[in-house]
Amino acid sequence: MTAKELIDAKPQVTSLVASKCEGKKTVAPKNTAKKNTGKNRRKSRELVLKAVYRGMLNESDLASVYRDMAEDPDYNKADESYFKSLLESVTSHVTELDEKMKNFIDRNLAELSPVEHAILRISGCELMFDMSIPYRVVINEGVELAKIYGGTDGHKYINGVLDKLAADVRAAEVKNIKN
Repeated sequence: MTAKELIDAKPQVTSLVASKCEGKKTVAPKNTAKKNTGKNRRKSRELVLKAVYRGMLNESDLASVYRDMAEDPDYNKADESYFKSLLESVTSHVTELDEKMKNFIDRNLAELSPVEHAILRISGCELMFDMSIPYRVVINEGVELAKIYGGTDGHKYINGVLDKLAADVRAAEVKNIKN
């Protein structure tokens, strides 16, 4: 099943789950604002993934990427400011991100799948330059992107590389969590 087929099937799965839950009493989550923010950031990361991927393949300038992403159906569901700041950060730190990533991958960067490479750039950027997001959240979000858009076992590879990167760039945070 391709990534597009998976995305197209998502509403069917959601309605199936909803129909299974009919008649059961449900309780709304207490902190829905935080939950919605997570969804918006996830959509933002998905858009950044599409933009970084497109930029890698087409070598597009940032302004045209913004215009293209604004036309994406998910754009209105995303946190626009986070999307823009993350895309700018990945774009401005791309060389530094790739240099750091070389220490934790088992092949040349050119041999990475472009999708996995883009996910590593995005998650690497969050790990290295946004300390407000816990490293476990960054890794989880990268793994989730890889499950949706990556190859069959790409999420396992992403997880392993990001674990090593986190231990390097956020050593104190990783150490505190493990102790």
